[in-house]
Amino acid sequence: MSYYQILGLDKEPFSTSPDPDFFYQSQEHAAALTRLMIEIRLRRGLSVVLGDVGTGKTTLSRKLFQMLKAREDTIFFMVLDPTYETEEVFLESLIRTFQIQLDTPKPSILDMKEAIKKYLFQKGIQENKTIILLIDEAQKLNQASLEVLRVLLNYETNEFKLLQLVLLAQLELLPKIREMKNLRDRISMKYIINPLDDVETKEMIEFRIRQAGYHSTMPLFKDDAIAEIYQQTQGYPRRIAMLCHNALKALVMESRVVVDRDIVRKIAAEEVI
Repeated sequence: MSYYQILGLDKEPFSTSPDPDFFYQSQEHAAALTRLMIEIRLRRGLSVVLGDVGTGKTTLSRKLFQMLKAREDTIFFMVLDPTYETEEVFLESLIRTFQIQLDTPKPSILDMKEAIKKYLFQKGIQENKTIILLIDEAQKLNQASLEVLRVLLNYETNEFKLLQLVLLAQLELLPKIREMKNLRDRISMKYIINPLDDVETKEMIEFRIRQAGYHSTMPLFKDDAIAEIYQQTQGYPRRIAMLCHNALKALVMESRVVVDRDIVRKIAAEEVI
């Protein structure tokens, strides 16, 4: 039996996998999602969401996908690791991502650009689809790849952009964009996600426990434990999840019924969080 079942839970509450059903929407996450939805619906083009490691950008991307995947007028693509050495390799990846069939077995860079352009015009204008390309870990994009994306953002009608590009990245992306004024000027929305505050840390912990199926009136975490979790993690969701996961395991192993400050401090001293 898994530790969470012993505690009366149906699922693992503090997995660090980006499960949208366990995505706690802080005020900033909710604002980022709302703004992204507006930009996408208006087909404004380039949206950039920035945040430090562990602030919930990847889970936010899964939530956005969950919200849009059922829409018949939307085509949603995701790139999770945009590490491409050359322009050609990046274009080849986009051809595969968009599932474009090429007529020639050895297409040139120009052939691939034309094929993508044709695809965007066909889907975006003839079929009136909203085409979304979300790139996670976008700070890994090099200048050649960013230039490809800049060119794709040039494709538009008088009313809207044909490609809705969402870049989720660490703050290291900013200097790269600043070096490309013609790309920087195309940013329709920029939003920076900060860590949670102490109240949101408590809400996140309680939300995840409820989502995991906990129905008892007895809390699993004392208030002093939650305060210590906030101090140890500084409100970074990934760190909170890791520390809570280890605290619940310790609870079971030590045959205790509630996580207190001492358990959190002990775990924090033993673990790199």
